[in-house]
Amino acid sequence: MSDRPFSWAALLVLVLGAFMSILDGSIVNVALPRLMAIFGVDPEEIQWVMTAYLLASGVVVPVTGYLGDRFGYKKVYIYSLAAFTVGSALCGAAWSNNSLIAFRVVQAIGGGMLIPLSMSIIFRMVPRHNMGMAMGVWGIAATMAPAVGPTLGGYLVDHYSWHLIFTINIPVGVIAVILSYIFVEETPVIKGLKFDVPGAALCCTGLFCLLLALSQGQDKGWTSQYIITLFVAAGFCLLIFGLWELYVPHPMLDIRLFKNRAFAASIAAIGSTSIAMFAAIFLIPLYCQSLQGLTPMQTGLLLMPMALAMGFMMPISGKLFDKIGALPLGLAGLVIAGALTYKLSFISLDTSFRQLQAILVVRAVGLGLCMMPISTAGMNTIPPALVGRASAINNLVRQISASLGIAYMTYIMMDRQAHHAAWMADGISWTSPAAVDTYRRLSAVASSAFGPGTGDSAALGYMNMMVQKQAMVQGIGDAMLVGALMAFMTIPLLFFLSKKKVEETRKKEMARYARMTGTGPAGPLPSTVSE
Repeated sequence: MSDRPFSWAALLVLVLGAFMSILDGSIVNVALPRLMAIFGVDPEEIQWVMTAYLLASGVVVPVTGYLGDRFGYKKVYIYSLAAFTVGSALCGAAWSNNSLIAFRVVQAIGGGMLIPLSMSIIFRMVPRHNMGMAMGVWGIAATMAPAVGPTLGGYLVDHYSWHLIFTINIPVGVIAVILSYIFVEETPVIKGLKFDVPGAALCCTGLFCLLLALSQGQDKGWTSQYIITLFVAAGFCLLIFGLWELYVPHPMLDIRLFKNRAFAASIAAIGSTSIAMFAAIFLIPLYCQSLQGLTPMQTGLLLMPMALAMGFMMPISGKLFDKIGALPLGLAGLVIAGALTYKLSFISLDTSFRQLQAILVVRAVGLGLCMMPISTAGMNTIPPALVGRASAINNLVRQISASLGIAYMTYIMMDRQAHHAAWMADGISWTSPAAVDTYRRLSAVASSAFGPGTGDSAALGYMNMMVQKQAMVQGIGDAMLVGALMAFMTIPLLFFLSKKKVEETRKKEMARYARMTGTGPAGPLPSTVSE
């Protein structure tokens, strides 16, 4: 890690690549109904357009550390950008659902590598005293893209064509490739580094099964044989993978990095914070469109100030991190985020657009304060030669946590919705004067509007619909409560990330690495290095 000034142009190019990758994970959501009609497929088939991208981008993350060390991070980053751009062009030219799914895999192979590669390059090129600021700028991509995606996707689909949600990446990708070639410096290449074939096979198989189970569990049923088999296969493969990585000379993912307490605490905090964050990112659009009747475009406009607030806070928290460390920022951010997520547990069918928007903005300020400092503090304790492997672990945990968060929050919402619906239905009976009065009023209105004989069924249908809507909003509130608890439960981990402990851990890890390799603290892995 150099102490000379770093290139802001290179940093912005790396942010652009990460932003494109994350954006494409969410921009397609709003186009799925249109694609379903165009290709003549059912919801289960069209869902693979999203699932294929999720699976492929998750599976390629673990190999990025090896590829960057062996061939150079700049070269692999440029090739990943090119693959993502070519995949986007192919997706825009897709003629069927199957062809689109295949091309989404090509796109995801490049896109999945961009995030860990860009983070690794930043930790290699930026001096430690500027790392918080740099990662704060990089974090704009990670926080704004999920919120910008649905808004941009809704606008393009409503006003232009679904093809544009893919082809818009082509000019941006070409420019990013050219700018990366000009501004980003190549990293040292480690020759003679062997590829961990058994580790790659075990890890990729385990991740594939895990991510597939998390993405399809709600549809197939969490207790179905299909999902249980996937979870068992994932657990078995990942367990064997972890044991194997402890003994192989050149591990694909260096599990031994978790001996570093600061890094382990940082990764655990990232995982729980990501789950808490996705409580709102996933459930609020569902609330807006299913219960409030907002369009995808209106929902995107609701979420846009939240994304802007979080993006605005990222560089500020990064600058503060360089001065005061992660602990005070993490404490303040998690308390704000937890408190406002708790406030979201009280939303109702009458919550106004502006009120909800204000809660989300303040909550985003808290998340913007804590997320990048937590991540950067752990990564700062890693010897520079190992940041590629650490970055792969960091981003893998983020991706799995995001998938787990969506699956877990959906499960809580639906389980509690069923509970609340049953409880409310018990209160609607002929022994309830309020229920009987409401039923008679609705029946009379329906009979006058639609004719005699229609009042009873219309009244029952309307009352059932209102019960289900009220139960759903209470289910969402319960899921938000769990998200708030997860934010507060993360706070004890922050005490491993104080500025003093991070510096002590960094020095200890540098010294241990030097003893293991027989090199200086920033030395190479135990093999021949060429620039």
